[in-house]
Amino acid sequence: MGHPAVLSVDLECFSHLPAYRGARGRLDDPDVGLSTVDGLLDRFGAHGASSTFFVVSGIAERHPELVARIAEAGHEVASHTRRHVHLSSVSSAERREELARSRETLERTAGVDVAGFRAPSFDVPSGPEHFAALDAAGYGYDSSVVPCRSIPGWYGGEYTQRRPCRADRLVDGAPASVAELPVAVMPGLRLPLSGTWLRFFGVRYAIAGMRLLARRGIVPVLYVHPWEFVDLPAVDGVPRRVYWRTGAWMRRTLERLLEQPFAFVTARSALRGVTDA
Repeated sequence: MGHPAVLSVDLECFSHLPAYRGARGRLDDPDVGLSTVDGLLDRFGAHGASSTFFVVSGIAERHPELVARIAEAGHEVASHTRRHVHLSSVSSAERREELARSRETLERTAGVDVAGFRAPSFDVPSGPEHFAALDAAGYGYDSSVVPCRSIPGWYGGEYTQRRPCRADRLVDGAPASVAELPVAVMPGLRLPLSGTWLRFFGVRYAIAGMRLLARRGIVPVLYVHPWEFVDLPAVDGVPRRVYWRTGAWMRRTLERLLEQPFAFVTARSALRGVTDA
């Protein structure tokens, strides 16, 4: 068995993207991207890979059978908020509601315990409040930290921790009962390995980063989005970068990643021994 790696799915629709919400055009179908989920399950199954699906619970409210299929296939179901909002843009009360309601909905629809959380766009308030809110809502871990260099207009610059750790070792005053699973960045360069960066720099870049992290004893944590695997409809005002290397290129890339000699595990499995997550 190879070195463990996490290839997670941020289960959101194209219509959830900030780039779409700020565009002039609109889609007839708000669920663009969801049609690829069964295909992702098939490919994970064919390669014996386990994954964590960080699900926008509003999708579970509309399509409970989809989330149930993910759980029945043996994958982990975790939260990606209820409405895919940037947490730093809403009040503390709204953040707590997003955390609590999304977890309740996902547990009800999937029939499993939901321990994990990932913030949309990795956007969380600084300080211990985020982790305290996760603890209060019953979560065991977070995967919203990207320990990359500061990228203007994106994220980064705040954290350097690349290994799983307890939240209190990441942020003073955070609860020790919550763990953090940082998303993978390229050693040295300190740019993310997945998401937009995977499509910009290519699959060889991501694979090289995974191997370098594994040599350092670090579990690479990557993520993809279902909408990246479809031929996206043109929407007036959505930047061209959003469309770059989506569709067939990403479908081929998923195969390349899954063919690598890693043991693809859930985020929760990658955190064993850090806390009770």
